[in-house]
Amino acid sequence: MTDPTPVFSVSEINEYVRLTLANEPNLAQVSVRGEISGFHRHQSGHLYFTLKDANASVSCAMFAMAARKLSFIPKDGMQVCLRGEASLYVRSGSFQLIARDLRREGEGDLYRKFIEYKDALEKQGYFDAERKKSVPAFPHCVGIVTSPGGAVLHDIQTIIARRYASLPTRLYPAAVQGIGAAVQIAAAITLANRERACDVLIVGRGGGSLEDLWAFNEPAVAKAIFESKIPVISAVGHETDFTIADFVADLRAPTPSAAAELAVPERAMLAQSLTALQARLYRAMRSAMERKRRKLTFLLGGAAFLRPLHRLETQAQYLSELQTRLTRTARQNIQNRQTQLENNNLRLAANDLQSLWDKGFVYAGHNGAPLTSAASARAAKQFELHFADGRVDVGVIV
Repeated sequence: MTDPTPVFSVSEINEYVRLTLANEPNLAQVSVRGEISGFHRHQSGHLYFTLKDANASVSCAMFAMAARKLSFIPKDGMQVCLRGEASLYVRSGSFQLIARDLRREGEGDLYRKFIEYKDALEKQGYFDAERKKSVPAFPHCVGIVTSPGGAVLHDIQTIIARRYASLPTRLYPAAVQGIGAAVQIAAAITLANRERACDVLIVGRGGGSLEDLWAFNEPAVAKAIFESKIPVISAVGHETDFTIADFVADLRAPTPSAAAELAVPERAMLAQSLTALQARLYRAMRSAMERKRRKLTFLLGGAAFLRPLHRLETQAQYLSELQTRLTRTARQNIQNRQTQLENNNLRLAANDLQSLWDKGFVYAGHNGAPLTSAASARAAKQFELHFADGRVDVGVIV
């Protein structure tokens, strides 16, 4: 007996469900309140996100024409009211809401908590630029804090191996999502600091919604990064994802793959740089040696090297001339001093008081002052005459 039930292809059954939803009056125009998560803007202008509440979530799409009419920019954690219709994406059979309009109702609980944590840690100096450590240019070992089973670990190790094949890495496994993930991440960072086996740490995971990345917003992870003596590169999610770990870390990478490139130099480029420096050093040494060679050639061509005895004889002759000039100058100075001394002796002898007395001269004075004229003697009336053997008081008779 033939089965009367019709047989549909996958495309036909999905299209049938889509049309059923579209023709359902209660679903053709519906308003749904929820929190945005996993928001993504496509280069075409279409918006894709999840709307969730405490117990469930639903995929949503908003096409570019409707998105251009929005008065705000949607983001994760934002509480909104969506107006649109229920539909089915035929290609994947996924139930979704097509948003014709979004009305902002406030920020979700997770986003509010994110802002509270961020503000509190910023006041405590967790984000201060002056406390951030420099990532070593040539690490000896790279530590990786992430899930051991994720694609992130494979991507990081692949890039490090390509850039610097012999550089060792060390995994510090931790859950990166869900209950207890923050505690595991913080413990892994603490363990890496206790072991000190590596000199740079990459802490991260792949992209996701705000709740998927929430472990990296927890204060426990922020504190572990803040207290880490090893420089930490945060590599959480995609380039547009930001977590508190990004703000606390010493360096933020837009993706885990970019973190590997920031942590490890490219060995081929280092070899090229080393070769270039070696060539520059060789040229500099050759240039310096050539300058020294020319100077040595010049010196060897001088008289001091070609005729050393002649050089000594010339210096000896010059020394003899200096000695002769010095002797002549010394004798002239002595003669001048002797002539000056004789002249001084003659002046002293001419003015000697004893010799004047011997010639009959006397000294006339009054009250200790000399009398130098007859008028002064007459005015004094009484004065003294000083001889070699004494004095005589005399008076003036007019």
